Amino acid sequence: MCQYRRVSTALRVLVIVAGLGPAMAGPMLVDSGPVLVEGGSGLAVAGPVMVEGGAGMLEGGGVLDGFVIGYVPGGAGASASDFAYEPEDGVGFTSRVWERETGDDGHAVDLTVIIVRADRFGTLGDLGDFMSEYHERDPASWTKVQVGAHPGLKAAAQVVWLVRPGVGVSVTIDAARFGDGELTVVAESVREQ
Repeated sequence: MCQYRRVSTALRVLVIVAGLGPAMAGPMLVDSGPVLVEGGSGLAVAGPVMVEGGAGMLEGGGVLDGFVIGYVPGGAGASASDFAYEPEDGVGFTSRVWERETGDDGHAVDLTVIIVRADRFGTLGDLGDFMSEYHERDPASWTKVQVGAHPGLKAAAQVVWLVRPGVGVSVTIDAARFGDGELTVVAESVREQ
């Protein structure tokens, strides 16, 4: 999307959110990516936003265990499935997985968002240690990042952050299909209701 259109769309969103103009009769349609509004703490997704995708219109990912998934990349698989499980005693995962059919009658995962709940996750380090072990990842592979107002950890197409003690989020994306920027935008769009 050209810079002018992005700024114009962002201004319309600000006018509507601030109550200075009439609300639109439905979600906003943009032709490429989410509408980003720059604020004091960086960029934020202003929703609801519908994005023109490869197979049609994609809307944000809905609500998962009390969290809104505000953005799903265009071209992500149309099939979304939810799962709730305990990978370990006292650790609860609620996940949403977007997958697509592959040419060989198989399926490939494009995006996974997991809400992680466990009393033992008092710090980001606690969550990072658990996710390292769970994904069999070297703990030294994480780099520190900021996800909105929350410190997080990022490694190889995955970002995790602690929303508050006991509650974390993990976003994993297919790095071969989507760039690092898409991972960041998805992560930034996940917010508590």
